[in-house]
Amino acid sequence: MSESNTELRTDRDKTYSITELCREFKVTPRTLRFYEQKGLLAPARRGWTRIFNYRDRARLKLILRGKRVGFSLEEIKEMLDLYQLRDGQMTQLTVASSKLRERLVALREQRIEIEEAILDLERTCDIVDGMLKEKNAKVAQSA
Repeated sequence: MSESNTELRTDRDKTYSITELCREFKVTPRTLRFYEQKGLLAPARRGWTRIFNYRDRARLKLILRGKRVGFSLEEIKEMLDLYQLRDGQMTQLTVASSKLRERLVALREQRIEIEEAILDLERTCDIVDGMLKEKNAKVAQSA
């Protein structure tokens, strides 16, 4: 076995405690338990202790990435669960590509809406500031 295969085997055999994953990904234990409850993670158990493996860590990374770009947990679970199909990930990758592109379009549209809202707010601030300046000038004149 080559050195890189040995490293890969070691990484895949490594386990993580809930504390380690929480620290690494800056999430709370409650978050990990919630993802487990929703079927997104499936850690092994030793009594009350959760033991997360390489797959759980990789899934957590994908869950957090999906959430960051606006996917719902249901959408994330759907994409992750497609890995189980044993078709060389073709279905998973096809669905993921489609969903990612849809999300990209939605985020671009949202960005345009946000930019328009910012411009509108800037104009409104200018109007209000102008009105405030006029009121202050009148108050100063009457004093």
